[in-house]
Amino acid sequence: MQGTIIENLSGKKLSVLVALLVVAQIVSFLIGGLVAPPPSNSQNMLGTACRDKLNVNGTPPGLDDWMYFRPPGKCVHVDTHEMSETIIPLVYVFQMPTPRNGKFLDYSRWQHSLIGVLQIEVMYHNHIVVPPITKLTIDARLAYRNKGDPEDEWKHYASSIVERNLECTIDNAREEYNYNCSTLSLFELGSVFHDYYLLNIRLPNDPLKKTNQDLGHITDLCVTVINQNGGFTKVWVSLKTVSFPITLLVLCWYWRRIHMLSRSPALLEYMLLVLGCALSLLNMPLEYLTLLFDMPYMLLLEDIRQGIFYATLLSFWLVFAGEHLMVQDGDQKTSLKGYWRHLSAVGVGCLSLLFFDMCERGVQLRNPFYSIWVTNIGAKLALSFIILAGVSAGSYLLFLTYMIYKVFTNISIKRAALPSMSSARRLHYEGVIYRFKFLMVATLLCASLTVVGFILGQVAEGQWKWDQDIELEMTSAFFTGVYGMWNIYTIALLCLYAPSHKQWPVEPSENSVSEEIEFSRLPTEPNEMLSLTAFSRKTAID
Repeated sequence: MQGTIIENLSGKKLSVLVALLVVAQIVSFLIGGLVAPPPSNSQNMLGTACRDKLNVNGTPPGLDDWMYFRPPGKCVHVDTHEMSETIIPLVYVFQMPTPRNGKFLDYSRWQHSLIGVLQIEVMYHNHIVVPPITKLTIDARLAYRNKGDPEDEWKHYASSIVERNLECTIDNAREEYNYNCSTLSLFELGSVFHDYYLLNIRLPNDPLKKTNQDLGHITDLCVTVINQNGGFTKVWVSLKTVSFPITLLVLCWYWRRIHMLSRSPALLEYMLLVLGCALSLLNMPLEYLTLLFDMPYMLLLEDIRQGIFYATLLSFWLVFAGEHLMVQDGDQKTSLKGYWRHLSAVGVGCLSLLFFDMCERGVQLRNPFYSIWVTNIGAKLALSFIILAGVSAGSYLLFLTYMIYKVFTNISIKRAALPSMSSARRLHYEGVIYRFKFLMVATLLCASLTVVGFILGQVAEGQWKWDQDIELEMTSAFFTGVYGMWNIYTIALLCLYAPSHKQWPVEPSENSVSEEIEFSRLPTEPNEMLSLTAFSRKTAID
């Protein structure tokens, strides 16, 4: 009888293989911990208040007329800390990135994405009443230029008039103390293709339309810009560059082994193929294209690729555990139809996250200043999606743990039949059961780290958009370690569950004939992948 490599591989070779995989996992953690810098970097910028140049009819200038302070001469600075009886039209100017240690910096295309959040400083005065929640109207305009362009030549990138809900409170109401105002999501760019960016923010004041009438005395506008570290992106893409051809070669080798068999592929073999394809899609280093082309949809594309991998991985674990459960009442799940309840739950969860992502980043492809968090309903809906996703991920982990527990119980019950077998068959099954249990424990560990990584990733992405002070210790080692774990786990399954060309021996004994008769009662369709599956799914025989 032929089985898989995990069944027929010698203990010495298997130990060497496991040792190599463990070393690769340790290396993936060390790469993130010792080589890669922190995943993201933030820079706080104080806006420069300039006197706005209005047209004859009082409207702001066109999209080709920009306010900037480097080089000097364009901005007429206004001291906003002094109260003025007349309303002075202002434009707050931010030139990104800001100089550091006297050196002028520029953005790199390796920095992947750019997110901006806005902080408004409002000064308290006894005669000015600022409501707890104020509807804020922002006229935001974003421009860019590249190296070699004239310093005063800015090109329009995006502009929009958006509304935000500003929440302000004050604990110590004293004159000239500042309110504690919430941070506001401002913009999100899916790529950093240009070297310099210029942001002009106006707060239009219109008594007839009641626009920005209850803001009080605004002293400063601050923008915090968050971008992915270029060094981390290089390490991340390097891991993808190395993992992609390895995974693809192992996948091709695995499928070639399957086609060498005389039977059609089994369900688990099909699921392993789909998992390998999803991982190859995730490993594909498309980030290199952002060095040549402006691809603002890269963040959305990465979310879709990662969502496909999550859905495939979660589905595979359910089928992997389900195929080793005991058959009861003829309910033999040899096709995906038998798992429609489990897979439907995974599909609904992944589609919900896709819908949420399209509502956020899909619209940002056209308007980077859009955010689903701008209204109370949108913020509650977005937060509900993230909480629901976290609860669903935790529930899935508990359910998968329960299924693995049932598999262990099933194997223990079947193990009681081993003493009646011949010594060769008994030793074979004992070795396979030990290896299978080790693999299931590794599966549970991989699932746990995946769920934890998913939840922390969702929280880390939303912490700049929530009105919460969330402190997270997100290290590069965790990101590279989990990513390396996905590749190592999938490659190990493709290698160990590939069909083996070896035959495991059977000792001639008096029990051999009865054992062959007993195992001849097992289902003989081409769905059976390995002898352990047949052994664990075998119905009881008197």
